[in-house]
Amino acid sequence: MDNKCCTPDYLFESSWEVCNKVGGIYTVLSTKAHTLQELMRDRVIFIGPDLWAESNAPDFIEDEALFTEWKKHTEAHDNLKMKTGRWNVPGLPPVILVDFKPFFPERDAFFYLMWEQFRVDSMHAYGDYDESCIFAYATGKVIESFYHYYQLQDKKVTALFNEWMLAMGALYIQKQLPAVATLFTTHATSIGRSIAGNNKPLYAYMDAYNGDQMAKELNMEAKHSVEKQAAHHVDCFTTVSDIMAVECAQLLDKAPDIVTPNGFERNFVPEKREYTKKRKEARSILLNVAEKLLGCTISPDALLIATSGRYEYRNKGIDVFIEAMNRIRHAEELDREVVAFIMVPAWVRDARADLKMAVENNIRTTTPLQNPFITHWLNLMDQDKVLNYIRHSGFTNQAEEKLKIIFIPCYQDGKDGIFNKEYYDLLIGMDATVFPSYYEPWGYTPLESIAFGIPTVTTNLAGFGLWAKKEGAGDHIQQGVHVIDRTDYNYYEVADAITHSILSLAKKNKKEITEIGKRCFELASRAEWSSFISYYLQAFDIALKNSQKRNS
Repeated sequence: MDNKCCTPDYLFESSWEVCNKVGGIYTVLSTKAHTLQELMRDRVIFIGPDLWAESNAPDFIEDEALFTEWKKHTEAHDNLKMKTGRWNVPGLPPVILVDFKPFFPERDAFFYLMWEQFRVDSMHAYGDYDESCIFAYATGKVIESFYHYYQLQDKKVTALFNEWMLAMGALYIQKQLPAVATLFTTHATSIGRSIAGNNKPLYAYMDAYNGDQMAKELNMEAKHSVEKQAAHHVDCFTTVSDIMAVECAQLLDKAPDIVTPNGFERNFVPEKREYTKKRKEARSILLNVAEKLLGCTISPDALLIATSGRYEYRNKGIDVFIEAMNRIRHAEELDREVVAFIMVPAWVRDARADLKMAVENNIRTTTPLQNPFITHWLNLMDQDKVLNYIRHSGFTNQAEEKLKIIFIPCYQDGKDGIFNKEYYDLLIGMDATVFPSYYEPWGYTPLESIAFGIPTVTTNLAGFGLWAKKEGAGDHIQQGVHVIDRTDYNYYEVADAITHSILSLAKKNKKEITEIGKRCFELASRAEWSSFISYYLQAFDIALKNSQKRNS
């Protein structure tokens, strides 16, 4: 494909997760930045929320010399409070963080404009709706001001807005700057996620669901409305996988113009000696914390398994992961020690002091600590679904158990008080990962896993799982990715399949494990942004052409 014909002169990309690590969209944008920077050096500009007041976001490098004259102009004329700098990820793209709070007084007038122009119904809004939409409005104002100040009227300008939270930004730009080509990406429809999260069968009845009707039933009318109208009005509507394309067509009454799958960057993965060193270090930390928590020695050869992601107990398959680990615990053929980690952020109160002291002072514990299933204390411990199901399943974490299970309920940001390592620096120490998702529009966690050479189990209800099957993987874990068939009703069959997969992996010798790792790396190389960016170039091309039609 000829990149020049598809590449805009300027691209503004906005998300609630720019320099704000709360979910998978952060990974999409922060890894994609390097490839976009190679194509459009410093003409790709990310816009995120300034949530840090007088301080700075952890991965934001302020640069007051960036866009200095424009910033002075905006402070005088546009009521915009911004920080300019660079995102501290490969590529170091320019970033504008905008303080959206000053725009709250304009909320009612703005929401009325959205109703009048696009029939966005904000009447039944609650929760995070107002905050998200006012940030979207502020984002629109930033793009509008930049566009006029730098006189971009004769440039090919595109603006890409991620998720319903930014949808009003797309609509605002469509109204105020008709020459700008707008794109809107939904990473998961608000209604689809809500149907799944409310334990309703999403897939068996997909053909019968009506998005507007379900929005009323599930009290999701405002989010659904803005998402749907953005999908229908922008110059290019995209989503992240084939399974999401079906969902969008059914629930938003609009099929995406193109599917733009999520890639990854190899430069996040250490190579050769550094890889070996980091893997050894990760295993040492994981085993050390486990030994201190459990009060017993664990074999250096123990099989380390993890699941991770957002705390969506059913949607992410955390429940079936625990079920499968329980089956492995009872399996007679298991002749190797296993430690299973649930790395899912919950409502953490603090790093537990007893464990922290044992780790920091290298105190050898000889009996399990109180509640030896968790590394950090939670608020409302007795109501936590993960802990309750672990106890209900009969786990003991006693020394004689072949499988121990540990809940790590904090963000792995390097400052959690126990591990003090970032997620990738712990992931690299695992032997396998399991992500038995019920609702997973793409699935970064299994892709990250194979990018680090670690075999993974996922499902055919994950966009990544479907992609892996298309690429010829998926039948066995020795292929690097095992894709399990999951439906609305086969929970126990999924647990059985995970059990068989992990037990077969536990029996592999070193040579076989090395071969599996090579297959992981090879498959991951096909999902790098250098390959997947072509879908975005097509999306920009579609948006620019539709914008020209709209304006002619």
